[in-house]
Amino acid sequence: MAFVGIVLISHSSHIAEGTKELIRQVMKEVPIETAGGTDEGEIGTSIEKINAAIEQANQGEGVLLFYDIGSAKMNAEMAIEITGRDDLKLIEAPIVEGSYVAAVEAGMEKNLDEVYQSVTRSFGKKQ
Repeated sequence: MAFVGIVLISHSSHIAEGTKELIRQVMKEVPIETAGGTDEGEIGTSIEKINAAIEQANQGEGVLLFYDIGSAKMNAEMAIEITGRDDLKLIEAPIVEGSYVAAVEAGMEKNLDEVYQSVTRSFGKKQ
């Protein structure tokens, strides 16, 4: 069974990994990858880490990308552009709560658009 994947993009590797750990307590099969911190292990984000996480999370059903602040969004947008894929969606929702909802929805075998809509409805975002 293939599921919609999730990528957690944070300036802090601890935030990204902690969020993944929290979700793994209830959702074990949904692919969740992290792109936290810079390539040097500092605070920041890395387009290369984001692209690698996208590739690992994608089981053919698409990937939702969650981010924390500022340049994480910009780097996520650039990573999406670089891939040239149309099965990636950047979503504006709280990284912890939003990705948790997305993982539950993906675990119910919903498609990318359905998971995206569930998350945006949950957090009152119209996109």
